[in-house]
Parts: sequence; structure tokens; C-alpha cells
Amino acid sequence: MSILNQPKSQKMLAEMKQLGSIAIAFSGGVDSAVVAAMSKRALGDDAFAITANSETLGASELDYAILLAKEIKIRHEIMEFSELDDANFVENTPSRCFFCQSMRFDKLKQLASKVDVDVVASGTNIDDLSDHRPGLKAMSNHEIYQPLLVHEFTKSEVRQLAKELGLSCWNRPAKACLSSRIPHGLTVTLKRLQMIEVAEDAMLENGFLHFRVRHHDGLARIEIAPAEHQKFLTHPQRAFMIERILGAGFDRVCFDVRGYRQGSLNPK
Repeated sequence: MSILNQPKSQKMLAEMKQLGSIAIAFSGGVDSAVVAAMSKRALGDDAFAITANSETLGASELDYAILLAKEIKIRHEIMEFSELDDANFVENTPSRCFFCQSMRFDKLKQLASKVDVDVVASGTNIDDLSDHRPGLKAMSNHEIYQPLLVHEFTKSEVRQLAKELGLSCWNRPAKACLSSRIPHGLTVTLKRLQMIEVAEDAMLENGFLHFRVRHHDGLARIEIAPAEHQKFLTHPQRAFMIERILGAGFDRVCFDVRGYRQGSLNPK
């Protein structure tokens, strides 16, 4: 059976219709895109997406979110803010995401209320509960609607639903805010975020999909999915990529042979 026709998908649509209007925290990732597309189906013009634009969102990610909102044909607002205004975020403890999401959803709810929307939604799925996610507590504190979590959609099911909805992001690699590349205890600064963005853009432009460039002060540690290791080691532009990374401000580059591991800097 099509996942779109399964009972939990239909229950989610019916639930959304009962809410009357929804503002979706829209990053351009597959989870928030599915919530946006389902909200659009349920509510039409009473659904709209809000993308929080800050220093932790790469320029290419913002561009993609704008294109994806147009693809979904949903109303879209860009909300400017800075996590760097919060000293607790900058300190970069293991609770960093709590402070980030608290600020983000404070502002999202303020913006939503200006257009008489009471419900703010996020794209949290049930697999997110298995990782270190202090931001989930912030969402709970702000009473954020999390339909994929409520109806127990796994990441795999979200991707399947996105494919059936015809969303171009259905198989797009997962992203995370740029600050997640900085180990806890090392302060988050604009310079460090910019260095990470430049380094990862160099990788993206050369065709790499599943990777992270971790910022260990002067050291850039490249994590790449094992399936792409050989591609990196034999890539004709490898020296150029390394020069780009060094040019971003790093003084050393290392290749992590263990490969890309989602949340590798999170507390164990």
C-alpha cells in the first residue's frame, strides 16, 4: 500500500485540517518538507513555511529552501535572527541545541502570531529520539506540533512519503546546522562557522554527498561515507579541495578513516 494512503498518513492529514492553520519551521530538509507538503494538502493557503536564516545556515541551504518552498507551492517567509546573540549558545555546551531552538521557536511563534496562526510545527520524526537532541525539550516547552513524531513516522518512511508526494528532496542527504561541526567546549564564532561553510562547499562542488568537515580549532577533520572514500582518495581535484579548506583558515587537514558518522561529536 502507498504510504500516503496508509491510516497514519490519512490521520495526520485529518488532524492538520482540524488545526485550521499551521506555520512550519522549514529548513529545506526532507522532514520539514513533508510536513509543509502535507500541511499544504490539508489547509491550502492556511499553511505557510518559515525559514530561520542565521549564521548557522549555509547560503546554499537557504537557496535550496527557497526553491523547495516554490516546488511545494506554499507561502514562504524568511526570518532573520542570530543564535550568536545568545551567550549560552556561543559557549557550546552539550545543551547548545536547547538554547538555539528556544530562541528559534520564540521568534517563529512571534512571527506566526502576527498572521493569526496559533500552531507552529516542526519536522521531528521518531528516529530523532534515538540521538542526543536537547532541542526536543525546547520544542516541548514551546508546545510545538510534531506530526511526524505524533504519528510515529521513521526517517525511512518520511523519505518514502516525500517520494510519493513528488518532492525533489526525498533522497537528499541529511543536513544539520553548521555549529554541529564544532566540538562541545570550543566556542561557536562567526569565523568558525564561515570556515566550515567554505570547506563543505568545496566538497559539495566536487560531488561529495555524505560527509562533514569537523572544526577542531586549527584542524579540519573530514568525515566521508565509506562508499565515497575511494572517490576522495583518487579524486583529480583532491589537492584543490584541500587548498580550499586551508584557504578557509584551517592550518591542518586530516581524513578520518572511520568515515562519516552522524552526530559523531554528540555526547555518548
